[in-house]
Amino acid sequence: MGGGRRRRVLDQGELQVLILSLLIEAPRHGYDLIREIEALTGGEYAPSPGVVYPALTYMEESGLIAIATDEGARKSYEATPEGRARAQEDAEKAEGLRKRLAALADARERTDPAPVRRAIQALRTAVFDRLSQENASREHVLQIADALDEATRKIERIEV
Repeated sequence: MGGGRRRRVLDQGELQVLILSLLIEAPRHGYDLIREIEALTGGEYAPSPGVVYPALTYMEESGLIAIATDEGARKSYEATPEGRARAQEDAEKAEGLRKRLAALADARERTDPAPVRRAIQALRTAVFDRLSQENASREHVLQIADALDEATRKIERIEV
């Protein structure tokens, strides 16, 4: 079965362990937690509000976290004494999750196509600049096509 949904980066239990470890560091809003987890992955993954907010509600109802400040729609959460004890029990698990998220960031860094996108855009600009000049001829078009074909052959020969 191809084309299905990707495996979740974090299951609900893992997300709660990670959230609790982040709340030990400092009180945070749900949105702050989402952005912090995204930062841990180098932008590769950000949990949706649809999984973070229910996790926060469950953790609050379980006594692991409490509202630190309530600014209308934005509630800041902090760990309760029970939550701090649980975080201590799960410290090794939280560290493993952080390492797993850091590995996602490392993989993204290695395979980030941003330099390639930049180079393709520069190539596109150069080609259209040359072809839009008044003195561009059929010979220029063929020279550009040859250069592009040569670049394609070089890329195809790169071993990965």
